[in-house]
Amino acid sequence: MATAPTNTFQSYQSVGTREDLKDFISNIAPTATPFLTMCTSTDAENTYFEWQTDTFAQPNPQNAAVEGADSVGDAVVPTVRVGNRTQISTKNLVVSGTQDATNKAGRGKKETAYQITKKTKELKRDMEAALVQNNPSSAGSAATARLTGSAESWFVTNVNRGTGGANGGFSGGTVAAPTDGVLRPFTEGQLKSILQSVFNAGGDPDMLLMPAAIKQEFSTFSGNANRMAEAEEKKLFAAVDVYESDFGQLKAVPDRFMRPRSVMALQSDLWKVAYLRPLVVKPLGDTGDSTKKEIISEYGLMCMNEAGNGIIADVT
Repeated sequence: MATAPTNTFQSYQSVGTREDLKDFISNIAPTATPFLTMCTSTDAENTYFEWQTDTFAQPNPQNAAVEGADSVGDAVVPTVRVGNRTQISTKNLVVSGTQDATNKAGRGKKETAYQITKKTKELKRDMEAALVQNNPSSAGSAATARLTGSAESWFVTNVNRGTGGANGGFSGGTVAAPTDGVLRPFTEGQLKSILQSVFNAGGDPDMLLMPAAIKQEFSTFSGNANRMAEAEEKKLFAAVDVYESDFGQLKAVPDRFMRPRSVMALQSDLWKVAYLRPLVVKPLGDTGDSTKKEIISEYGLMCMNEAGNGIIADVT
């Protein structure tokens, strides 16, 4: 190997070379929140908020009246009252005055502005994770935080669980967490069964929400279609993003923040997020040479009618 001539001044000895720090910051952490984005927003006016559900009587194929018969009142079934709790989620930041004043790469003039943007995205990720889990609702106390009952905890009508699994659901003012069952393979038969159950209950789901590994398994389902490769474009289509079932079309959406063992069939207009306090950046009292901010949101999940949705739990 050739060597440099004697006394060649190299970059290793230089003390005046400027650093090359590019004016950007690369962050590949995912920010997509499909469940939170799907839900419409509404207002909450208390930490415990309620709504009502109702259903029609079963169709009566023998509904035939005798001509001239007297009228007799049909039985009236009262509505069902359900509710959930709000949950407070926060992100906090403290930035020194010096850090805000210095010349920085990749974040504009103010460190505080960059950190607010970053922490806001982190908070939305936290909210997504909280909403799609199997958390129970909790009233909290002076020493413990309130919890909103998560999506997985609502399902009781249309469920497909592994051995030993049990429903949670709303009862007596509380949303209980489900009990996990034994894991088993995810199959298209399970999916067809749950979609039929939802249809019979009156639901019209339009989204299948699932974790990444199960989305890959889902893409192997053949249905009654043939997989085609387009030789001219050198593409092989190995993913399924829309599932055309016997009861309607559903969009298959992966969610990075779900538990890795559940698939939810959702009717999107039956889910809302109720905000007691919408996401806001709150300035905190500065106690020295720094800027303090708290990003805060107080919210709760509304499952308008769980019978319009379904879950396949305990799958791999």
